[in-house]
Amino acid sequence: MKIPINERAKALQVPGIRAFSNQLVDYPDAVNLTIGQPDFPTPEAVKQAGIDAINNDQTGYSHNAGLLELRQAVSSFFSDKYGFTYNPVNEIVITAGASEAIDSTFRTILSPGDEVILPTPLYLGYEPIIELCGAKVVYMDTSDTGFRPSPERLKSLITSKTKAILFNFPSNPTGVTLEKEHMDEIVKVLEEHPIYVLTDEIYSENTFSGEHVSFAQYESLRDRLFLIHGLSKSHSMTGWRIGYVLGPEEIMNHIVKVHLYNSVCASVPSQYAGIEALNNCRHIPDEMNKEYIKRRDFVYERLVGMGLDTIKPNGAFYIFPSIEKYGLDSFSFATKLLKEGGVAAVPGSAFSVYGEGYIRLSYAYAMPVLVEGMDRLEKFIQQL
Repeated sequence: MKIPINERAKALQVPGIRAFSNQLVDYPDAVNLTIGQPDFPTPEAVKQAGIDAINNDQTGYSHNAGLLELRQAVSSFFSDKYGFTYNPVNEIVITAGASEAIDSTFRTILSPGDEVILPTPLYLGYEPIIELCGAKVVYMDTSDTGFRPSPERLKSLITSKTKAILFNFPSNPTGVTLEKEHMDEIVKVLEEHPIYVLTDEIYSENTFSGEHVSFAQYESLRDRLFLIHGLSKSHSMTGWRIGYVLGPEEIMNHIVKVHLYNSVCASVPSQYAGIEALNNCRHIPDEMNKEYIKRRDFVYERLVGMGLDTIKPNGAFYIFPSIEKYGLDSFSFATKLLKEGGVAAVPGSAFSVYGEGYIRLSYAYAMPVLVEGMDRLEKFIQQL
């Protein structure tokens, strides 16, 4: 006898990113440009802090919101670098990666029937969480506005059912950043409507030129804004699973409850590693960015040289060239590229229907890998 499960869980799909990277087992000689994971090792001092925590038997539970010392380090980092302060006692929660921060926040603020606006194309790890909460995703197309959200379009999408909007800049998958002048216009619209704002700034430290501007720097949004962040990208700590959410005390008191029933607390040795990363290794992202810029410039110039329409990214480690002129949908193009060209890329459709006509390439790989990948891609395109 079959016992039914949650229909929302049944409807979940494996993300296109993973679907293509998982195919690599059948193509062992393919060049993999799918996964957004730094290829740099975790800094030695950070690793040693984790090792020391284990050796010192600091392996039990922490406070549900995380070690106060780590919350203080998070608060100090944003205060020192971006000029805004969150109280480490009651406005910061340490989570098992930024993904869990997003999950706990959405599960706290969303009710069935609510609507959440997502500027697209975007990382599709957000949509399943929203739908599991019984809420509805409303896409905002940015493919015709330079991958930046239009204030006018945002205003037109807000309804009585709109509960929240989520921003992700620097962007996955486009690498686009938002300048302050553009953010000012977006904030003007948000100030007119009582909706929550989630801002996933996990790639903020991977901004290549100019200064990253955070939505948390706008005081008018602070009573309904949740800043999502973590150490996975900035310090090459994806597997350590340290993220955090910063927000107003009144709602953070509820987020910490959802978080504790999810995971009790983040890994304690990882939390001690996080303290070291934020207090003593703030220079690490700049060192990695020097290499990312070299890789970005190489990949961008090769793509343009192949005749692919491409916006030069200013952050993260992704590039999003258009393949529309080849007459194939992005899934077919990526499949053909893998099977015949020996390069694994992510179809743009994995990032919503508004990513159709593009592919995403990650340049979080060593230069020899990128050289081989671009050589194969060029050869493949020449044969289309």
